[in-house]
Formats: sequence, C-alpha cells, structure tokens
Amino acid sequence: MISLVSRGRLRVYLGAAPGVGKTYAMLGEAHRRVERGTDLVIAYVEDHDRPLTRAMCDGLEVIPRRIDKYRGATFAEMDLDAVLARRPKVALVDELAHTNIPGGRNAKRWQDIEELLDAGIDVISTVNIQHLESVNDVVEKITGVPQRETVPDAVVRAADQVELVDMSAEALRRRMAHGNIYAPGKVDAALSNYFRVGNLTALRELALLWLADKVDEGLQRYRSDHDIDTTWETRERVVVALTGGPEGELLIRRGGRVAARSAGGDLLAVHVTQSDGLTGASPAELAEQRRLVESLGGTYHQVIGDDVPHALLQFARAENATQLILGTSRRGRLGSLLSGTGIGAAVVRESGDIDVHMVTHDATPGRRGLPRLGGGLSARRRIYGFVLGALLLPVLTLLGTTDAVSLNLVSDVLLFQLAVIVVALVGGIWPASATAIVGSLVLNYYFVPPFHTFTISERNNALALTIFLVAAGLVSAVVDSAARRSRQAARSAAESDTLATMAASVLRGEAALPAILTRIREAFGVGAVSLLERVEPVGSRGEWTCAASSGEGPDPASRPVDGDTEVPVGDRLMLVLRGRSLPAEDRRILGALAVQAAAALESQRMSDAAAIAKPLADANRLRTALLAAVGHDLRTPLTAAKASVTSLRGSDVTWAAEERAELLATADESLDQLARLVENLLDVSRVQAGLVPVDARPVAVAELVYLAVGEVRAPDGRVQVDLSSDLPEVHADPLMLQRVLVNLISNAVRFSPADRPVQITGSAHGGWLELRVVDRGPGIPEADWDLVFAPVQRHGDTDNSAGLGLGLALARGLTEAMDGTLQPEETPGGGLTMTLSLRVSNARLAP
Repeated sequence: MISLVSRGRLRVYLGAAPGVGKTYAMLGEAHRRVERGTDLVIAYVEDHDRPLTRAMCDGLEVIPRRIDKYRGATFAEMDLDAVLARRPKVALVDELAHTNIPGGRNAKRWQDIEELLDAGIDVISTVNIQHLESVNDVVEKITGVPQRETVPDAVVRAADQVELVDMSAEALRRRMAHGNIYAPGKVDAALSNYFRVGNLTALRELALLWLADKVDEGLQRYRSDHDIDTTWETRERVVVALTGGPEGELLIRRGGRVAARSAGGDLLAVHVTQSDGLTGASPAELAEQRRLVESLGGTYHQVIGDDVPHALLQFARAENATQLILGTSRRGRLGSLLSGTGIGAAVVRESGDIDVHMVTHDATPGRRGLPRLGGGLSARRRIYGFVLGALLLPVLTLLGTTDAVSLNLVSDVLLFQLAVIVVALVGGIWPASATAIVGSLVLNYYFVPPFHTFTISERNNALALTIFLVAAGLVSAVVDSAARRSRQAARSAAESDTLATMAASVLRGEAALPAILTRIREAFGVGAVSLLERVEPVGSRGEWTCAASSGEGPDPASRPVDGDTEVPVGDRLMLVLRGRSLPAEDRRILGALAVQAAAALESQRMSDAAAIAKPLADANRLRTALLAAVGHDLRTPLTAAKASVTSLRGSDVTWAAEERAELLATADESLDQLARLVENLLDVSRVQAGLVPVDARPVAVAELVYLAVGEVRAPDGRVQVDLSSDLPEVHADPLMLQRVLVNLISNAVRFSPADRPVQITGSAHGGWLELRVVDRGPGIPEADWDLVFAPVQRHGDTDNSAGLGLGLALARGLTEAMDGTLQPEETPGGGLTMTLSLRVSNARLAP
C-alpha cells in the first residue's frame, strides 16, 4: 500500500527592513500554535542578540544547529536532516534568503524549506523586501547598499500565506535609537545611512505594493475558480483601448491620470488585432505608445478578435477593470452612417458595471505602412457606390412614374443627375458611370416619348440624355481624380514622415541601424529586413554577411538571392527584404531608406572605433598629465634630500650635532615622500591595468586604523578614532587596506582645519562593515564627487604643492580590488565624509 504525503504549507512574514519584528511575530504565532497542541519546533531562528526575541524562544523545542567549518571559520547552520528525522507538524525557519555554506546539500535556505514542504512539514519563515530578486536592484538604488542574498519572487508568491509586518519609518528609528535592533555602537551609523526616513519609507512602499500584487493574484485566482466575471472594485484598474493611431498618447496620459488619482491604481493598455490584419494600426505608433505606458508604470497587452467591442470588454472583465477609456470615432459622419454602429457605442451599450470614458481628440486616421498608389478610392467605397446606385435608381423611377407627382423631363433628368453625383461622391468613377448608363436607359424607357421603348422621337430629348451622360462622366472623373490626388498626398506625407524618422534616428546615434530596419519592415509590411555586406573584394563572387548584426524580423535573408526585394547601396552593401515583392512605386522611397541604413552602419562603426580609442586617449591623457606633474613633485623631495646630503658631505662647514640630525631628518622625510610618490605611481598603473594581486583574509580593522594614523604622522589631536571593540573582522588584504586608510586619513587631515579634528568611526550591519573618515573642511559639491577620484586631479587646487592627486584614485582602485566600495558623503555641518565599505569575513560567501 502506497502512502501519499501531502505537501506542507508555507507561511511567510514579510518585512520592509530589518528590525520591524518579523521574527518576533513568527515566534508569537509559534506560541499560539503550541498552546493549541501543535507539534512545533524551531529549526532555525536568528535572534541577532536581541533580548526580547531571545526571550520569545523560551518554551519552544529547538533543533540543535549543525556546526560546519569552512576556510578556517566556524558556522552554525540549520540541521536539515535532523528536522526531517524529527518530522514535526510545523517548523520555524528564519531568514528565507540565507545562503548556506558551500558543500552542503542545498545552496540556499529556501531550497531546504522546499525539502521540508515536500516531506509534509508546514514551515513558517521570514524575509525582507530587499531580498526579493525583482526589487533587489531598486533597493540598492534607494539605500546604496547592495544585497548579496536574494530569493526568487516565485518562492514567496507560491507561499500559502504572506503576512506583512508593518511599521512606520519613525517608529522603526525609535526602536533603533532605543537599542532594540542593533548594539549601541552601531546605532548612529545605521540611523544616518540605511535607516534614514526616506529609505525606510521607500522600502515600506515597495513592500506594500509587492504584497498588493500578491493579494491581487489570489483574488484573480478566486474569481477564475468561481467563474466570477462581474467587476469587484477593490481598486481602480484603468484599461486604455489603443487603435494604433496618433490619439493613443492622449488616451494613455488621460488613463495614467485617472489611475493615479487612487492609491494602488493600475494602468493597462490593450490593442485589439483583427484576424484579417486590416486594423489600420501603425506598428511604429504602437511601439511608441507601449514605451509610454511602461514609463507610466502600466502594462501593455495585445489580443486578437474580429469583434473589437466584445474583445475589449472580455479583456477588461478578465482584468477586473473598473474603467475603460476609448477615443471617439475617427470616421466622419458619412463613414459612421455607412459602417453602422461604432465601436464606442457598442462598448458603452455592453459595458455593464465598467465605467466608459469617451475622449475627444483631433487625431487623423492612422495607416499601416505607406498608402498604395492604385485607385483613388478603396474597394469598400466602390462597393458602397454600386449599392447606393442600385437603391437610388428604383426609388427615382418609382417617384417619377407616380401619378401623384407631376414632373417634366427636365426635372427627371436633374434628379437622375443628382443621383449620379451622389454615387460619384461615395463610390467614384466606376459606380457613377454604371449608374449614369443605367439611369439614361431608365430615362429613355420610362420618361422619354414614346414610353416603354428605347426609341427617341425628338432631337431635344436625345441631346438631354447625351448631356446627362457627359455630365455624369465628368463629375465622376473629377471626384475620382480628387481622391487619387488625396491618396498621392497622403503617400507623400507618409514618405516624408518615414524619411524624417530615419534621419532623426541617425542623428541621435542611438541604435540607429536597428531602428531604421524596424521602420522599413513596418512601413512596407514585409517579414524581415537585412543589410548585407560583401565579404570579398569588389567584382568577385564572394560571400555575403549580415552587416553589424543588422537583421530585423524572423529569419532575415543572409544572401541577396534569399530575398524578395533587393536594393543595392554602393558596391558592397545591399538592403534585402523578405516576405513579398514590392511594387515599383515603393522602390523609390526604399532606395532613400537604404542609403540612410548604410549611413547608420557607418555611424555605428565609427562609434565602435571611438569607444575602442577612448581608453587609449584616457591613458595618453593620464600619461601626459603625469609627465607634466611629476617634474615638480619628484623634484621637490629630490632637491630637499640632495641639499641635505650635499651639506653634510661638505667640508667647508662644521655642523653641530642638532643641525646634522635636522639635515638627516629632512633627507629621510624627503626620501620617504619620494618613495611614497613612486609607489603610488606604480600602484595606480597596476590598478588601471587590473594587475593588483589581492591576498584577502580576515583582518581586524581597528588595528589597521591605528597603524594608518601613526603612518600619517598627524599632530596630536588632529585625528580622533572612535571604533567599537566588537567590530567584526573584514575580508581584505591588510597591506592594501592600510594603504587605503593612509590615503584617506592624510587627505582628510590636509583639508580639515587645525581646530576641527578628523574623526574615524565604524559600524557593521547587513554583512558589511563601514568605516567613515570625516573631515570638517570646505567640502565638495555633490556634482563634483566623482572628480576627486580621477588620477592627477586635486579638486580646487591651483598648484602642485599637494602632490600628484593620486591618493583618492588609488584608494578607490584598491578598495574595489578587495570587492569593496568607497563613496563620498556630505558631512553634516560642512565637510566631506569618505565611507569605506567592506564585507565582513563571515559574510564573504554571499553571492
């Protein structure tokens, strides 16, 4: 008999930041379950030395942790095998995003939790919003602190329950200030960096929005499972219907404003593509509108349906939309009459509980690609003309033959002439000509004596019918000519617009070639476009290659013979279109576009060459600057040392012991300065070449700080060190780190007033240790912070008395070689703070 174990259930406590009380809430839930008789154990809980959290663990069964050793360090990890062997009903597993020590069964803790769930064990866990992969980069931009440990969003979204542990930014900072989160030595640094009000507020909003999406997924799943298609107005969801016309931008912005009026409102844009492909939509317009929707925080969707109103409403109801925004019809009055009920009217009639907004606009109808230069009017207009003629002729005949209406021949001819003109306006020359011929026969048969025969007995009647036919033909020809010229004007405008777009793409220089090929594919309605280049010399039958990866569309042609339309550009390039053969009138504009594509290719290659040359130019600039500066900076210590040594060797002067000692000290200091200068020059060269060897190992920071302060030889009281004794070791190269500290401290001492000492503080949180070297000098504007790290750059200096300006450039290079960061910050009250961040030694395994 096979026993099937049902999968366990996962409950996750989600927090916006460390210290909001996730673990405390999880332990509170554990005590409630134990009181109800649930078999529950603590598989892993991290109390972070918080007394209140540690006290909550009392009274709960704890599975002992597994002790692992890795590279000489000891780590306590969750004992997965012990938990599986114990098989409790519920297991508490803290820190869902934790990275396990290499060599274990799973790389991540969430993978351990998956094993527990598969074994039928319910799990309660915790995670912070910054550890979710989808928002990890956003959190780094907000806080400036990279998060090395992440968990896939799908893991948390798949949880049976996700509960937000919420706390305002001010309340969390008060908890921090009271020492309920970090040790007192770390509080000030945390409050001034990660735990700033702005950071915490932004993280809180991220957590709320992410959880709102999770809740919305559950709501949509419930509605689908229970076949609920009515709108539940839990929050505003605004759907904007796009036709691909130029009015789309107006509709999207209007929808964005409507969605923004309510917190958590969603913006969705949808385009309905008819199965016959004759939607009149501009792919270029739709692409621009899609980018606009996404820039406003909305989403773009495309559905297929022949019944546009039905497809729109079906999508809106599926998305639980509360409001639907459409543009008013772009057809004229006659077009609306001929096409029947418009889309907007049908949507309003069938919308039910969805609010429909009809937005007026001045946009003209959009077109797909370039207009054709065929007939003046479309086939549909001609069909309408034939139908209208077939209706008007019987009506006029019946009217003229009725005894109640007494009309003479002139009146009958004028009525039939009016009918021909109306048909010409609607359907053009062919329906009008047919109506005129049939109308003349009807007039002859019914209205010209002798009646009911096709014989004309009087010359005047024959002349009247002839004039009728000539006038009808002339009117029809004029209407058709006007329509044809209108079509030509529309095509010319489309060609001008296409050429202008291409020219703008080339001038911008931003991926111009792909943009041009995409526009060509959309404008001419082909499947693929490629720009081919001949590999062999001119005149040979060599191979062709796709120039600069310029294929656009599925399966672009790789040889000219594989395409349907080829346009040569010079001797080596050829634009090849695949999908259909273009008519002659399209090849003229296509030739101009091909020339622009070739120009874009040349521009792209020049940009690539410039990018390759830029590092060489930078290196040459640095070399030139070094040569210009080194003449003075090397000469100064050399001159002082040589003068001292020459004086000591001279026999014409007898030096006292104190004077000899002073001269020797001057020579010694000058030679030390020279040695440091040469060493910095060599180190900067190695850093720029990426040849800095790093011997990283656990290092005690406080010891290196005091060694660096001693090496700087600052006067007493100029440097104050305030470091906690329990700072963790960092993973760094000790000699390299000492060089960094010496450069930072000496730079701070140089610019700080004598009565305002340089301060050095440190704090650790989130697996990182941060050292701050704080000076009270004039400071640097934020816009110029990056300039201080440029070699041979002393921001604000006007002479060479301060040296080559290599110190901060070298400090940042060495820091990044140790996988750390060095960032400037504004010192409150004036000055500059250099923040050095390094990973603590037991956190260096985080990815």
